Amino acid sequence: MERFNLEDAVPGVTKSVDLVSRELRLAGDAAHLYYLSSLCDKNYIQQTVMAAFASSATLREFAAKLTLVSGYEPAAPGRQTADKLLHGYALVMLEGRIAAVEASKAPATKASDASMESILQGPQTSLSEDIESNVRILRMRYPSKDLRVEYTEIGTSSRTRLAIVYDQSKVEPDVLLELDRKLTKIDAEVVQAANQLTVLLTERFQLLPTAMATDRPDRTVLNLAQGKVVLLLDGTPFSIYFPAVFYDFMVSMEDAYQFPWLTRPLQAMRYLCAFITTTLPALYIAFVSYNPEFLRAQLAIEIAGSRAAVPYASFYEVFFMLFLTEALTEASIRLPKHIGSTATTVGGLILGQAAQEAGLVSSIMIIIASAVAISNFVIPINTMSYAMRAAKFPLAVLAIYFGLAGVVTGIFGFIVYATSLRSFGRPYLKLFPKEAKKSR
Repeated sequence: MERFNLEDAVPGVTKSVDLVSRELRLAGDAAHLYYLSSLCDKNYIQQTVMAAFASSATLREFAAKLTLVSGYEPAAPGRQTADKLLHGYALVMLEGRIAAVEASKAPATKASDASMESILQGPQTSLSEDIESNVRILRMRYPSKDLRVEYTEIGTSSRTRLAIVYDQSKVEPDVLLELDRKLTKIDAEVVQAANQLTVLLTERFQLLPTAMATDRPDRTVLNLAQGKVVLLLDGTPFSIYFPAVFYDFMVSMEDAYQFPWLTRPLQAMRYLCAFITTTLPALYIAFVSYNPEFLRAQLAIEIAGSRAAVPYASFYEVFFMLFLTEALTEASIRLPKHIGSTATTVGGLILGQAAQEAGLVSSIMIIIASAVAISNFVIPINTMSYAMRAAKFPLAVLAIYFGLAGVVTGIFGFIVYATSLRSFGRPYLKLFPKEAKKSR
């Protein structure tokens, strides 16, 4: 019998490291068993296919027993073979026929709701902490014959398993080379969190993130389809994908499920909020202390009147309120979920009112601090939100010494810095890249 060529039936699948191939010989004849370990239950295959093989004397008897196995289906060469293999079937090639046995692996852990990125419409489940389950989720959601999975280990002591997942037909080879170079340079004893790996893959003292971590399978699959590389770390329910440009951090997954006429204004609002949360404290210092002539006379008088009881300069007022805002934000993260939001809301109201009545801050400053905090919460990705929170402090310092000229110079320097960044060789400062249209 002529040997079945799986590469002809499913081009490229033989290069996947999770492909299991076994030759089964009976009475001088050979059959071949193929399945993807990330999708199939090995124990079920052992109890059904291999048990039928062990109790058979000839391939004809083996083929007859396979038809009695639960989940058996005949398959035709070509597209049907690829679909079966990529959807959790074990394929047995014998006597010129293809027998497919449904052997999908049950999830190792119950899927939980996505906590890092919550949306109103769309899938609600998240990845799990088991790397095999995560690979299975990606293969089920993205059953492409070009999907590649490579395994390695990271951490000299922890030796944590790491899966590198990408679409061979869409990924840029230089991105894979850059990843290999960065992984080779990592010298850490223990690696056990996705964000830790993200830090190890990026340059030191880098303000803006160039790789994104997410717990959403749909975002992960969307970026696989756009030719990006995904990393899955064992023991953490997050995936990392790159290249990640500025635009990626300003997009919610809900944008992919809405009409463009609705999502474009929302994306523009996020850019505006990022500008507000970064520059508003510095602009307040500049206009109040250095350049009040840029304000309308009525507004300048109103601000001066609200600050009449404040006994110190505007930058003390700004940094005092920013400190309280950052402290309340951190408290909302660290406190238990059932009391965190209540405690920080009540605490913010009490502190703001008490600070104004005591003459520590002006009423306009409370409005500005609230606008800065709310604008920061509009940014959908947490790592970019942290970056924007950090960026407002250097601008405020420039405003203290140089006024509005310092703020403008700082904004210009920030844009130049963002323009010079590269994410695995890709220009970072893209606001509306073409990939966004193609993914719809």
